[in-house]
Amino acid sequence: MPSRRSLLQAAAVALGAAGAVAAAPTALAAPGLRVVQRDERDPRMWYYRFATDAIGWEPAVNVLLPDGYHGSGRRYPVLYLLHGGGHDQDFMTFDRLQIRRLTAGKPIIIVMPDGGHAGWYSNPVRSNTGPRDWETFHIGQLLPWIEQNFRTYAEYDGRAVAGFSMGGFGALKYAAKYFGHFASVSSHSGPASLRRDGGLVAHWANLSSAALDLGGGSIYGVPLWDEARVTADNPCQRIESYRNKRVFLVAGTSPDPVNWFDTVNETQVLAGQREFRSLLHGAGIPHEFYEEPGGHFVREHLLVRDIDGVIARLRKA
Repeated sequence: MPSRRSLLQAAAVALGAAGAVAAAPTALAAPGLRVVQRDERDPRMWYYRFATDAIGWEPAVNVLLPDGYHGSGRRYPVLYLLHGGGHDQDFMTFDRLQIRRLTAGKPIIIVMPDGGHAGWYSNPVRSNTGPRDWETFHIGQLLPWIEQNFRTYAEYDGRAVAGFSMGGFGALKYAAKYFGHFASVSSHSGPASLRRDGGLVAHWANLSSAALDLGGGSIYGVPLWDEARVTADNPCQRIESYRNKRVFLVAGTSPDPVNWFDTVNETQVLAGQREFRSLLHGAGIPHEFYEEPGGHFVREHLLVRDIDGVIARLRKA
């Protein structure tokens, strides 16, 4: 049977002939990364798909440009916005949540990449399905590619990272591990503690990734964890890495009692964020937090408030 890559390439050629999606040989390259599809017809939402040595399939990204980008000649701050886990979550998640409408007139570029169904924004200890090194793809490849191909501020005060659920964890993780990359970090219903309750979130990362992405592999290792990786990824053990950043946290206080998934997720999110906030408070690190009724979902009004706060914190366009 033809490979996934050959099928995608064939589709790109066919669509390109029809004036839709074409190959992108002119885009500047980043190490290990190559554009295989693109669609730049919309004035704001541009789409790309990549071949990368970090991922065993061809992940995509949506890049949402500010109104007037093409004629302004200005540079803009960038928000990397990370989706949650599950079969229905991908680079299109925030487009389905009306991100174009929510950012109309706002002077910021928003980058929304694939992160796998359960990639956990990590390089796994073991994968049985080929490379799934999402951390390498996002930080080592995609971020420099964005800065080579768009008018951004390639500096600490020019970048923010945020996400929902698994993506909220990814945002907290990336902001701590790559301290000099992001001046603002936001977690919308994202877990902030890997070790509480016997390491429930770390176990869930292992189980979900084994089932959905890694063919029985794991993010942190089983039956024994790679303890150094857990520590490096655990926001509650990286508190000093959030100093001098804008920190924005959202958690729900009343998940649906008849929805097991909602209850387990948001109960753990709320407890972990409270632990994280207590540690931030003890260290004298300012942070903004919201606890609101409801469970595990993106709260539109808080996403808008967050984006406005990101724009206020970062270097102005």
